[in-house]
Amino acid sequence: MRFLKKSYLGLIFLFLYAPILILIIFSFNASKSRGAWGGFTLDWYRQLFQDDALLTSLYNTIVIAIVASIVATLLGTIAAIGIYRMKGFRKSFMINLTYLPILNPDIVTAISFMLLLIYLKIPRGMLSLLLAHITFCLPFVIISVLPKLRQLDPQIYDAALDLGATPKRAYFSVILPQILPGIFAGFLLAFTMSIDDFVISYFTTGNGVSNLSISIYSMARRGINPKINAVLTILFVGILALMFFINRRVNTNSSKKERGNV
Repeated sequence: MRFLKKSYLGLIFLFLYAPILILIIFSFNASKSRGAWGGFTLDWYRQLFQDDALLTSLYNTIVIAIVASIVATLLGTIAAIGIYRMKGFRKSFMINLTYLPILNPDIVTAISFMLLLIYLKIPRGMLSLLLAHITFCLPFVIISVLPKLRQLDPQIYDAALDLGATPKRAYFSVILPQILPGIFAGFLLAFTMSIDDFVISYFTTGNGVSNLSISIYSMARRGINPKINAVLTILFVGILALMFFINRRVNTNSSKKERGNV
């Protein structure tokens, strides 16, 4: 029975990660063929770093993802605390309102953003793309922070005030450290969603400004270039390294707290 459970789990992970593994392997394939191995090469990586358009798209993608995830994390954390402090119908209404953009199809959100930009006469470009990504990522941060707030002792904030802390000090010294894992999770989720987004980016960007998903879409219509495998491999390894670094820091901080409590 244990063997079947492990085999089932192994098949699930194989199904999830086999396409990524194939992509990484074929980024070192000397042949342009996507079905035959032509030998090992780093030529596609060399061509990637000589492709200014693709590098610019990668730069735009990372900058927008970092800025959008940071701003969305700040605003989303504040919004989550505000929603948590609400009562009754107002709280239920705001929670449902937060879930609506997540459940809403991307194409509807994208067209809505585009019409709003036209109505407000905001030129489509880097600014419009950044605003759209911040708004798009905001609900994901809120739903990541809210569960951590629900796990808190409801009296912990009032206890901090009774012990002489100011409201600002109580939030930064008592509440914030308790919900930090949820904030980190929201940041990573917002960062990933921003990099992954195509539909909203496609409808809210302007001429001369594109992120990686739009550039890959344009290249894929002319046929898959192995440089795409190379840039996606770099992106995957970079995000994987970021996840390991953050998890290591969180685990280190948790171990220090446990030793301090002992």
